Amino acid sequence: MMHMTFYWGINVTLLFDFWSTSSLLSYCLTLLACFLFSAFYQFLEDLRLRFKFPSQSQSSPSITTPLLLRHRYRSFNKLIVVALFAINSAIGYLLMLAVMSFNGGVFVAIVLGLSVGYWRFRFRDEEEEVVPVAVAASTNDTCACS
Repeated sequence: MMHMTFYWGINVTLLFDFWSTSSLLSYCLTLLACFLFSAFYQFLEDLRLRFKFPSQSQSSPSITTPLLLRHRYRSFNKLIVVALFAINSAIGYLLMLAVMSFNGGVFVAIVLGLSVGYWRFRFRDEEEEVVPVAVAASTNDTCACS
């Protein structure tokens, strides 16, 4: 029978019938896998956002690049963004289903993995302000008359 409230036992069936734990070692390995998949989820989200919003410092097609090549670059970039979104969505739903096992250890491992992954891969996103070029040019202008 499936648990409908949180419990803290080491006997867990996670996502598939064959992924069940019966010893402390298998339970700890399962928690480690949940932690790593959660951190990987944040890594993929960071990677997807980097492809979606490439910074000015990355090598991107310049103004002198022919229009056809720029279009191919954008199309390839969109394809990568869509593929990363699909993979990230699948991992996110699997993590949600893992939490729905109602095991306290699995829940804590996933929340810690998401937190550590966010801190490691995505925390700098909020430190770097994303300001459009037109706004940045107008706010950096020291002339009071403009």
